[in-house]
Amino acid sequence: MSKKNISENVEKSFKNVQILLQGMINDRSVPRNIKRIATQGIRIIEEKADTQGIVASNVLYLVQDLSQDPNIPFAARTTIYRIISVLETIKD
Repeated sequence: MSKKNISENVEKSFKNVQILLQGMINDRSVPRNIKRIATQGIRIIEEKADTQGIVASNVLYLVQDLSQDPNIPFAARTTIYRIISVLETIKD
């Protein structure tokens, strides 16, 4: 695979994560503290101040903490697991 192709795949992955996080923000059943962390994750992805691997690991760190929250609805927890699986594939 060429470097350009890998970069396109990473961009698609980040876009998918942003869409999933935005869906959690728009979900009325998700508590505010979880929406706040989802907003932070989107901000980290949009800034892209670091390499793609570091950006992915920073968002992954935030989202993994959410998966342990007892107040999160089941649908949102499933979304979090989807986000985690996408982010784990992104490397430098």
